[in-house]
Amino acid sequence: MNYVILSVTLLAIGIYGLLTKRHLLKVLVSIELIATAASMNFVLLASSLNKALGEAFLILAFSTDTCVTAIILALLVIFSRKYGTRDIRKLARLERNKENGSEIGEGDA
Repeated sequence: MNYVILSVTLLAIGIYGLLTKRHLLKVLVSIELIATAASMNFVLLASSLNKALGEAFLILAFSTDTCVTAIILALLVIFSRKYGTRDIRKLARLERNKENGSEIGEGDA
């Protein structure tokens, strides 16, 4: 039962960080916390049922989590090199300015 409480706590911290943080790396850490909570639930499922279904879900969760992490880190590197910022709101503002046809630096003044 203690692991379920820990899993729910990790999930809550991850969702809070996902909703409140603006830095792309902090969002990545929040996503990793959510994935860790899900993986912990899969381990609990496998241990309580003594079946391979939970282990299969765990392997699937680890592989998708690794892919998501690689994609987010690649986006972090691309955005920081191209735009010089890691702030999600600034990146969204840059995209809106680009869609409106204005220059990138005009909306910042």
